[in-house]
Amino acid sequence: MTTDTETFDAKSTGDPTPDLVGVFSRPSMIISSGVIILFVALAMLDLDLTSQLVNTGFGWSTRIFGAYWQFLILLTFFVGLGVALSRSGNVRLGGRDTPEMNTFQWVSIILCTLLAGGGVFWAAAEPMAHFTSPPPFFGGTANTPEMVYPALAQSFMHWGFLAWAILGSLSAIVLMHLHHAKGLPLQPRTLLYPIFGDRVMTGLFGGIVDASCVVAAAAGVIGPIGFFGLQVSYGLNDLFGIPDTYATQVLALVAVVGIYTISTVTGIGRGIQLLSRLNIYLVFALLAFIMVFGPTAFIIDSYIESFGLYVTNMIPMATFRSSPAWLGWWTIFFWGWFLGTAPLMAVFVSRISRGRTIREIFLALAIIAPLATTFWFTVVGGSGLFFELATPGSVSGPFEGFNFSAALFAITKQFPFGFLLSLAFLVLTTIFVATSGDSMTYAISMVISGDDHPQRSVRIFWGVAMGTVAAVLISIGSGGVSALQSFIVVTAVPVSLIILPTLWYGPKIAGQLAREQGLVPA
Repeated sequence: MTTDTETFDAKSTGDPTPDLVGVFSRPSMIISSGVIILFVALAMLDLDLTSQLVNTGFGWSTRIFGAYWQFLILLTFFVGLGVALSRSGNVRLGGRDTPEMNTFQWVSIILCTLLAGGGVFWAAAEPMAHFTSPPPFFGGTANTPEMVYPALAQSFMHWGFLAWAILGSLSAIVLMHLHHAKGLPLQPRTLLYPIFGDRVMTGLFGGIVDASCVVAAAAGVIGPIGFFGLQVSYGLNDLFGIPDTYATQVLALVAVVGIYTISTVTGIGRGIQLLSRLNIYLVFALLAFIMVFGPTAFIIDSYIESFGLYVTNMIPMATFRSSPAWLGWWTIFFWGWFLGTAPLMAVFVSRISRGRTIREIFLALAIIAPLATTFWFTVVGGSGLFFELATPGSVSGPFEGFNFSAALFAITKQFPFGFLLSLAFLVLTTIFVATSGDSMTYAISMVISGDDHPQRSVRIFWGVAMGTVAAVLISIGSGGVSALQSFIVVTAVPVSLIILPTLWYGPKIAGQLAREQGLVPA
């Protein structure tokens, strides 16, 4: 039997890998890179105009598609849950009887995708934002002990079951079946094959479908990479007095781009797997430290109560429509972000999940990962709320103006050995962003090349290109990265239409495979 590394890094036995010129001349490559270059060029020429155009598109997208996204994401979770709990949940995907990697390694890689963005930028900030400005669903008085649980519950809503389920639960069923049974590529266009057949698999139509998803996913990665440069530069200045300048920010970007590009080039079975395991080990170590030296009882009580509040109100929170302006900048923003990256995440999940059952994929993606994410938010963000209650302004003051970096270090410095903990979080920040960067770089390269084992030159190109775009955007100020973050929501409009058919075809394919595998009567 082959080892994990041998399995994941073996050369494809299908069609030969296209030459590099062929890859760079494909419609998906031309369109996706062209859109990103155009966005960056416009931002450099006139950032105010770019922001105005993006904000107009952002407002239109959230207003017209917001309700649709809310129901799409809610239905995806419950339909996926129904399939996973049925006898179809025992269907094994990918044409293998056993998984290609052990469960810990597999779950570690999955956790280091969405959690990377949340763990770095939102875990400390979002609970504090809702604590100081109560979400309209709950209401209440800001900055009071009674606001702790609703603030965390609202954060759980945005990073919990629904967010994770859209990233590949039903989409993976469709992709893995059509890839391994019919030989179709692991590309977003394959999700539309049940509707359009061969028409979507070739030519401009398929190129536009793939390019739309690549642009959305690239924007979803470039944003955190850019914020990473800003955060690390701030942290180095705060801890060591190193000047918080553009040069420092670029050096931080060079470091993280180098790490995730090397990880991507060495492959899923080597670099990506190793980096994800290292990330999880460091998270466990920091969790243990905070639980020992931090407000342990407060964290545990807050998690239990907030999680109960979240679960009992999940459907009403998911369908809340009474405050469109608030929804646009919170729930709908997150739904647009996650929908935008969903097809590429589904491609990556499909790539690493061969031999897994539908139930295993759903449980790992939509149950285990959300439980870990919400607990991490409570440990980091809940500690911030504890310190804020003890000393008002100690965290909310630095956080004012949505200063994510200042909020994180305002929390870590209040622990025993605060300097060392802050330094550890700086390292964790680097690994978090790198683990997100390597998985998305690999997925984008797969989509562009149409190959499960994309050429290293393609991986290097996209890894370096995304870092370069981030560096250019932060050179014109954080507004460039912020505009890109809002642009993600605009790109989610076409992408969400690509995801929609999986609500029907995911369960249909699962039922068909259950009959073929003898799990239900034919």
